[in-house]
Amino acid sequence: MSDQKTRGILVAAVMWILIIGILSIAAKFLILPYFEKGLLQDTSSESPFKHTITLAADSFSGYSILRSEVMKKELKSQGIRLVIKDDNADYEARMEALSKKDLQMAVFTIDSFILTGAMRNNFPATMVLVIDESKGADAIVAYKNAVSSIEDLNHADAGIVLPPHSPSEFLARTVIAHFNLPLLPESWMIPAEGSKAVFKAFEKNDKDSKRAYVLWEPYVSKALKNKDAHVLLDSSKLLGYIVDVLVVERNFLKDNPDLVKDVVASYLKSAFAYSQSDEDMEKLVMDDAGLTGAESMDKDTAKSMVERIEWKNTLENYSYFGLDGDASSKGALHMDDMVSNIRDVLFKTGILGDTTLMGTEHTLYYDAILRELKSSNFHPGKKMAVIEGLGPGSVDLDAVRNTPLLSALSDSQWAGLVPVGSLKIAPIVFARGTARINIQSARDLDELAKKLASFPRYYLRVVGHTRAEGDPKANMILAGERARAALNHLVSAGVAPERIKAEASTPSGSDGDNQSVSFILGEAPY
Repeated sequence: MSDQKTRGILVAAVMWILIIGILSIAAKFLILPYFEKGLLQDTSSESPFKHTITLAADSFSGYSILRSEVMKKELKSQGIRLVIKDDNADYEARMEALSKKDLQMAVFTIDSFILTGAMRNNFPATMVLVIDESKGADAIVAYKNAVSSIEDLNHADAGIVLPPHSPSEFLARTVIAHFNLPLLPESWMIPAEGSKAVFKAFEKNDKDSKRAYVLWEPYVSKALKNKDAHVLLDSSKLLGYIVDVLVVERNFLKDNPDLVKDVVASYLKSAFAYSQSDEDMEKLVMDDAGLTGAESMDKDTAKSMVERIEWKNTLENYSYFGLDGDASSKGALHMDDMVSNIRDVLFKTGILGDTTLMGTEHTLYYDAILRELKSSNFHPGKKMAVIEGLGPGSVDLDAVRNTPLLSALSDSQWAGLVPVGSLKIAPIVFARGTARINIQSARDLDELAKKLASFPRYYLRVVGHTRAEGDPKANMILAGERARAALNHLVSAGVAPERIKAEASTPSGSDGDNQSVSFILGEAPY
């Protein structure tokens, strides 16, 4: 046999071996799986789930309703499986996953949503529901001896210990944006890895150092067991700053509005069911802590958490999204105002540009889902919407929870207020020797009135100042007149007269600040 013929036979043999190999691989990976899949389908039941939605969250107790059995049952009745991925509060990764459409939904604090979107110059998702608001679960704590009030942080040696990129950082920035702290150093932030690490720093640090510590529960309660510690400010004193929201990827929302509506309605039903009993909510928070692998939680801690987180109900969401008249009259800021206020804090503390989102706040939230629910007269308190197995069978509709109004004080009670700190505002300018406020200062006072709406639990002392030059008695009279002029403007701008008092300071100094008015927040002693 010739060499050429031998080579031909070998080539043919190799070709057949390759063909047989390819057919074997195809049979193993394509043909057999096809028949096996067919067999699997022929011998299986139909899935109760028609849709799977992936949502990113973390172990915060405020999200416990999303992970609850009641929520799972309600979604299952709609044919929806909700897969919740815990990303350890990595907001940047959360936003990136939304951008890549790896997620359909996520939860954010409003500040983290604004900041991560602004950093990317892209908001791939939009807010559709307010989930909860911190009402004391986040707090700034300090040792009384070194830092008796926020005013004591106005010092070159002061610092604030906190976990970066967290609600704790934003709470600190809210204080820095609103209070007059010109001496606080630019490097005020002392980073720590989580609330537990902040608490350890609190325990170890010198009680005489000018340090404040931003904690969240359960570490706030643990820190306050120390008799030398106290709260400088907690989230219960704020309105519309530490707020959690549900966001939806925009393309998913556009293509699946009914599916998003089903999830929102299921959440509101679940939240309503748990809200009917403190014991049910406390048990949920305890069980959720075990489910997420968070630090174990006893009953007392769970009770404290429930007291310090305000889960938002249906009617409150209608108000937030401007669907139920004037939100502010019911103790609820409009979404536009919340976004604007939070944007302002981020700008004033140097991490957003001055024009970021200015005038485009409405592009970050979407009201059509709630609008459609409201137009269908949806409310989970109706018998037809109550979830079986939890809560009473027939209850009154839940309502918008009003912020308690501050009561009028006597002169002795005003004198006994605990000072919180001086608000940051441009010097109020008066015509020389008069109590007439100029146009720009009138605008500044309007902004201050808006700011005070976000600090509804504090009283305000308006203190008039004049220079020491000239007749002391006449100067005292002028100082009082200037304070009253500022007070009257604030009242005309909507500040309740019961929470504000004008007074004159003894004339001193000779510079411009001694011709203005200062604004000092105070609270009743515990």
